[in-house]
Amino acid sequence: MAYDFDQIIDRKGTNALNTDGFRGYIFNADDSMTFPYADDEFIRMWVADMEFATPDFIREAIKNRLDRQILGYTKVFSPDYYQAVVSWTERRNDWTFPKEELVTAPGIIPALYELVSYICQSKDDKVLILTPSYAYFEKAVSANGNQLVTSQLIHKDGHFSMDFDDLEEKFNQEDIKLCIFCNPHNPTGRIWTEEELQRFGQLVQAHNTWLISDEIHCDIRRPGLAYHPFAKVLPDYDRLIVTFAQSKAFNMAGLMFSNVVIRNQELRQIWKANHYDFENPLSLAGNQAAYEKGDQWLDEMNAYLADNFTFTKSFIDQYLPQANFEIPGATYLAWVDVSAYLPDDVTDLPLYFANEAGVLLEGGDMFVNNSDGYIRLNLAMPQAILQEGLKRIKKLLTQKGH
Repeated sequence: MAYDFDQIIDRKGTNALNTDGFRGYIFNADDSMTFPYADDEFIRMWVADMEFATPDFIREAIKNRLDRQILGYTKVFSPDYYQAVVSWTERRNDWTFPKEELVTAPGIIPALYELVSYICQSKDDKVLILTPSYAYFEKAVSANGNQLVTSQLIHKDGHFSMDFDDLEEKFNQEDIKLCIFCNPHNPTGRIWTEEELQRFGQLVQAHNTWLISDEIHCDIRRPGLAYHPFAKVLPDYDRLIVTFAQSKAFNMAGLMFSNVVIRNQELRQIWKANHYDFENPLSLAGNQAAYEKGDQWLDEMNAYLADNFTFTKSFIDQYLPQANFEIPGATYLAWVDVSAYLPDDVTDLPLYFANEAGVLLEGGDMFVNNSDGYIRLNLAMPQAILQEGLKRIKKLLTQKGH
């Protein structure tokens, strides 16, 4: 490989959420909260950013922009950024879109909050999500005062699928105004098949429902696997919005930059009339570099990540055979059912693993519902750290008394 994914990088003192802010995010506590482990001793497998260095060509593009000396108000005026984005989506995912449909936002979650507020202007409006779900889908709905409707994924032998009988019932009975969909899915890592997306899309179209498809994880896939952009499945549906970014794939979430493709002209006008649409000039430079120069790095990262998933699967099968886990098609997240190993009195999984194993992770209760007994493990790290984390989890879950 041309890039070193075994490098261990010290992130302390950089105001990183992963190292410096975990108490507040995971445990809703301040720095006075103590553990049997020192902060430096934790294995961090929780928040969805990587332990891999942000690629050199992205850092170089940011340095070059800094060398222009002025960091004044910035917007996307040059066509170069749009050309970089659609060149990437076309060669990697066989999908393009018109320039006028593209807007940018400081992250997908801020975009979701904003879009929900524009689409759902009545408190009676209902929003459907599939569970388990990334928690901020629910939070975007509750923050706007709308009603949340959930449809639970079916889980069988490590495979997750949509419950179309339940979905049809919800669409027919609940008058759904908006669906917030995740493609590929977080936390399960499912790459939805074209047939599944078509069937879901048919329900959406039949009920004239707005659909936001969050596709931020689309470029993080096991080698050889393809994903299906919802925009290709619904090529003419006007009420589709697609969000995506390079923040996950290239480990630059802190740059706060994402793409939003809005087909509906009226909604675009509402967005442009209300959205504060200036960009961080360094974020713009870094993201454009990812689209223009990122193919080799991403392919190598995905290959390294595939090895991490293979190792994790083998480890769990050997040492935790009652756990339920299958390698997902996408994301760098392992969604593992460890309920067979959990003591009956454990209700706070992140606190349990932090205190008893020195591992920071996210428990199923952070993913709305349909997630009891699950843990989500971030595998985007040097394999030496991954091995230690899994050893600690195994030691805790197989100790006497369980």
